Amino acid sequence: MPHQIIEYSSNLEDRINIKRLVDILHAAAIGLEALPQAGMRTRAVRRDLCKIADGHAENTFVHVTLRLAAGRSREAKTAVGEQLFAALKKHIGPSGDSFPVALSLEIQEIDPIARWKDGNIRDHLKRRAAAARGQR
Repeated sequence: MPHQIIEYSSNLEDRINIKRLVDILHAAAIGLEALPQAGMRTRAVRRDLCKIADGHAENTFVHVTLRLAAGRSREAKTAVGEQLFAALKKHIGPSGDSFPVALSLEIQEIDPIARWKDGNIRDHLKRRAAAARGQR
């Protein structure tokens, strides 16, 4: 049940395409073996009230939190973090040179005793895959 939460300062919206950022980070995540597609959720949260560094109005930020079920090795988490952070940096890219931006990503493990989950997404994924195979 990996979840990516992308927090960003509202003044970033006129500088980069936030929907595209969500698409890119989601695609990067489901492309990683350590992150199951059926459990992946990616969402962006705009932060209207924030102060960044010296408080200058031009300062922007993006912070990605990846929440994971416990059990992945340190090496697996490091590889996931490095690949997702590279995707974030690539999307900000050269345009990030023209404005002040703070980028960060952290991985948090979810305590298995303190979480509950249910859903039927996996069933729908299987049906869609079977239907796609039948259409070929």
